Amino acid sequence: MRADLTLLRRAALVLALVGPAFGQGAAPLPQDLEALNYYVSSGDTAAAEAELRRLRAQFPEWEVPSDLTTLGQRSPAEEIDRIYRLIADGELAEARRTMEETTRIFPGWVPPAEMVQLLDTAEAQAAFDSAAASGDAALAVEIARRSPQILRCDRVNNAWRLAEMQVALGQTAAAVQSYRGVITSCTGLPEISATLEKADAVASDAELADLFRLASGQLPGAGPALKALETRLRSGRGAAPAVATDLPAAGRPRTAGTAAAAASPRVGGGSGSSAVRAAAARGDWTRCAALTAGATSAEVLYERAWCVYNLDRPLEALWAFEPAASGRLGGQVARDARFGKALAFLALQMTEEAARIAAATDLTDQQRVEVEAIILDQRGVRSYRLKEYRRAIAYFDAYEDLTGGLRRDLALLRAYAWLNIGKRAEAKRLFTELNDQLATPETRAGLAASR
Repeated sequence: MRADLTLLRRAALVLALVGPAFGQGAAPLPQDLEALNYYVSSGDTAAAEAELRRLRAQFPEWEVPSDLTTLGQRSPAEEIDRIYRLIADGELAEARRTMEETTRIFPGWVPPAEMVQLLDTAEAQAAFDSAAASGDAALAVEIARRSPQILRCDRVNNAWRLAEMQVALGQTAAAVQSYRGVITSCTGLPEISATLEKADAVASDAELADLFRLASGQLPGAGPALKALETRLRSGRGAAPAVATDLPAAGRPRTAGTAAAAASPRVGGGSGSSAVRAAAARGDWTRCAALTAGATSAEVLYERAWCVYNLDRPLEALWAFEPAASGRLGGQVARDARFGKALAFLALQMTEEAARIAAATDLTDQQRVEVEAIILDQRGVRSYRLKEYRRAIAYFDAYEDLTGGLRRDLALLRAYAWLNIGKRAEAKRLFTELNDQLATPETRAGLAASR
């Protein structure tokens, strides 16, 4: 051992004589300090001093620390980066072990609050997913209770899954409370509306009314959309719609059975995926929605989007279409998902949002005709209701040019629009055509008014 140290000492003295000719920078690298660290740790003061003189000559700008024992310590920076990488890769147990070890090695280092929160949340999410996947509803509920951070709005799917498991445990009141938490915390119309649709299955009439009241306060600018949703949900419960109208409803997209079959990418393998495909293929949308509840992958969410859309749950479909629409499953699927989003917006009477998607997407000819026809339909009906009769006529004419025909209810509106701008001759011609095709009280009233 002493002989080895003597050789090292002599080598250090030779290098010291050479001096700056071997300079490599302002400060030595960790590998440059290996010999010095060895001498210091072994208590060989003479060798350490000789090595230190060599390093000073080689790195003249280097500021030597007063305590040479600190030179052998690692920097926590490398470990911090490693911990974040482990969390990102899902290696949570290793990330936790590394964080604890780093705290021991560097007593003065305290893990950043952001790192601790990120790891805690990732661990809670993994535990929640595992419990839910295994069907252990009680454990999943307990994990969510202990880790409320996994129920934030950016993880709204967890809150929905929690409510479903609470229902499975017979905790209906708790499920309603979970839905209430989403509505009072989130600020996105799609998330809140989808939550209201889910709550409809378990909430009483009074509870549902209270949830809509909370939603209206949270989204004061979304009154019409929320009112339309509440009317539809209450109609489904057998209640009378809140608002009646003598006008035909603006156009709604067709049921997307054929669109789902044509556009939906088949999800990956596994018996669960096969069951989803089978349910969608036979149009069993309820079964499909049940099988895909709590899905997180873009593929399964895309399947779910078409199924819940066909269940007249367009807001939930909007959320489920989003991962595929952003391009995660490839260009063609992204196009079809954006087509689905446009249909969902149109089902919500959000015409301009649908028009923006259509304008920015390279839809197929069939998709474009379908979307643009509904847009023209809704714009025409809306213009008529606003007494913008010339604009309504223009929209209805464009609809006819696009599709090669005009639905009878829209044709009646167009005839009345001509009558309302004082063009009685054109109105009479149109009412006559409609009356000759099928005489009804509406066509006879139109003919009488245009004479």
